[in-house]
Amino acid sequence: MTHDPGREQTGKSLRATLEQAARTVEEQSGRYVPRPRGEDTGMVVAVGSGVLWASGLAHVRSEELVLVRSRDMDGAVSHGLAMDIQEDRVGIVLLSEERGLEAGAEVTRAERILDIPVGFGLLGRVVDPLGRPLDDKGEVIGEQRLPVFRPAPPILDRAPVRTPLQTGLKVVDTILPIGRGQRELILGDRQIGKTALAVDAIVNQRDSGVLCVYCAIGQRGGSVAKVVGELARESALGHTVVIVVEGDAPPGLRYVAPYAATSVAEFFMHQGRDVLIVYDDLSKHAVAYREISLLLRRPPGREAYPGDIFYVHSSLLERSTHLREERGGGSITALPIIETEAQNISAYIPTNCISITDGQIYLSPDLFQKGQLPAVEVGRSVSRVGGKAQLPAYSGLAGELRLTYSQFEELETFSRFGTRLDDETRSNLEHGRRVREILKQGQFAALNPAEQILVLSATAHGLLDSVPVEDIPMAEQAMREAMPVGLEEQLMDPELSREDSEQVAQQVLQAARKALEGWNSAES
Repeated sequence: MTHDPGREQTGKSLRATLEQAARTVEEQSGRYVPRPRGEDTGMVVAVGSGVLWASGLAHVRSEELVLVRSRDMDGAVSHGLAMDIQEDRVGIVLLSEERGLEAGAEVTRAERILDIPVGFGLLGRVVDPLGRPLDDKGEVIGEQRLPVFRPAPPILDRAPVRTPLQTGLKVVDTILPIGRGQRELILGDRQIGKTALAVDAIVNQRDSGVLCVYCAIGQRGGSVAKVVGELARESALGHTVVIVVEGDAPPGLRYVAPYAATSVAEFFMHQGRDVLIVYDDLSKHAVAYREISLLLRRPPGREAYPGDIFYVHSSLLERSTHLREERGGGSITALPIIETEAQNISAYIPTNCISITDGQIYLSPDLFQKGQLPAVEVGRSVSRVGGKAQLPAYSGLAGELRLTYSQFEELETFSRFGTRLDDETRSNLEHGRRVREILKQGQFAALNPAEQILVLSATAHGLLDSVPVEDIPMAEQAMREAMPVGLEEQLMDPELSREDSEQVAQQVLQAARKALEGWNSAES
């Protein structure tokens, strides 16, 4: 047998390593001194409706998760959130039902702040704000857990909003555009289509690569089931996470819901993905926080809301942004919904959210009753950012249509007094009626940007002024079907130059005139 010096050297090196490891383990074992591990255990001293007070938790942290063990229900455990830390007691907000809780129940720290499982495994799932499944698809498998309450990204980590988020709705994409990373408020009275507008925006992201999070706060179970069914029917549930807390849930669970939903969205954003999140709605979230604050005996302010209600919503919505490329380049676009009462947008919560967001889409009950759907009132709606992210082919359309529509509404109001109108005024009224008609759009009837530009350009240039109002939908369909393929690609080009844009605009009008040859407008 030949002698192998290399093998012998390797054996010596291995023995030396093992001996060193054994000596290290022996040294560290000799230094180890077992110490008793302390655990904070408190006791419930008072129980309220959705809150309780406990003593003995000397080291509990704010927003830390605590466990409350019932005394008479086989030791059932309820989850709570430490929110009000005082010298002699701690105010705890319950995140589950009060199952037999009473004074004397044991309270222990979970030694972790409230968090939620996040990851791509949540797509297509319906969960509660704690990540527990509400559908019949089994356990939720997350890639990691993120805290529910997280700070917003620093200003230096943010990038300008430059990419459009298309909703498929003509009145929004043209006049009130939304950019990826923007916060656009949707507000209006109850039952006039706020949720429908947001769901349309989610459905329109099917082929855009944008992931969606829908957070239902305090809604009826039937309403949420309807939305989930619509998303599934429109093949939009696969790119959406639905987080639900119903109206009869504890106020603490309703309070943490939008924060949990934002943490789910932030995971996707930090993976470099664009996310659309809908909060439906923050009015009920504000009511839940007011309820918690009053139960914790915090001083009430305007309309009995606590003084920090503005911070509650601003700290939530500031987490929606567009990150710089060095930070992944992802974004969260927020569509918070606020319910007004009797069209009062100057109430406390609506004005708070208007000042926090980058614009608002106001839905009018008057337009809704007239059948103008979506019932967006252009005069009271604004987008402060999205215009910078619009496709170049939209340039000029938004301002012209907004001005025309606003003038028409004033003229229409004036004409109701029976005053004799000159020919120019009558012509403006007829043109305005067609603008209003063309802005009508049914739910789940999304149009791509090229179709919108074609139809609205023809309307803005008066090509539909001679078409009877009742025939406008058929004329619109004819124009959409006549869209040349090459022209569609040009209209959707985000790098279209000004010179090319003017040339394409002429091609758009030519295509529209050709499609409308069957109507009198083509001859005018």
